[in-house]
Amino acid sequence: MKFATPLIPATLIKRYKRFLADCRLEDGSEITAHCANPGSMLGLKEPGIRIWLEPNDDPKKKLKYGWRLVEHQDEHFTGVDTSVPNRALKEALINREIPELAAYDTVRPEVKYGENSRIDFLLTSRGLPDCYVEVKSVTLSRREGLAEFPDSVTARGTKHLGELSRVAEAGHRAVMLYLVQRTDCSRFALAEDIDPAYAQAFEVAKAAGVEKLIYTTKISPQEITIGPAIAEA
Repeated sequence: MKFATPLIPATLIKRYKRFLADCRLEDGSEITAHCANPGSMLGLKEPGIRIWLEPNDDPKKKLKYGWRLVEHQDEHFTGVDTSVPNRALKEALINREIPELAAYDTVRPEVKYGENSRIDFLLTSRGLPDCYVEVKSVTLSRREGLAEFPDSVTARGTKHLGELSRVAEAGHRAVMLYLVQRTDCSRFALAEDIDPAYAQAFEVAKAAGVEKLIYTTKISPQEITIGPAIAEA
């Protein structure tokens, strides 16, 4: 998935009110950017870090910049826009680039299911059980090389696991796909200390037949694409 507009570097001044970030551009001017991430962004919002913004000239948008990336040492990046994983994954699913899901020929995003929920992707194909795919963006890393989810308590995520469990029990495929939006991690783990209820709900879901997939991303200021699968720590 290529960015619609070339990204520009900036320095983070502060992130506040969840969706706002004050930033300093390279010419010294200060602007406010939209932060498309309602999570805690633990470890990704320290003042002074180098970030990348996507400018826009859309007259319907009040803010003319969107915060897309955090840059780390050795040219590693983290994608902070939570809408990007679904867009990048949709391309990969349509192109059958996820081996475990490549047998499906129809990809439908945002399909209603469960109790007032929408599944990220419903995959169908003649002769195969319907496959419900829930996607979570993973951006937390507290130990070198280890990506973790979640970065804060997520009642919504726990609810999704319960609904996936019921899908699996009904005879369909149910997949929890964790998409690691970091280029500096090669292992994954659930952050049980941050949200014990979520970790427990996942064990229940696993026992019900919910599958777990963990994929990385390739990130640059030009594009974000799906990378190889990785294993749990």
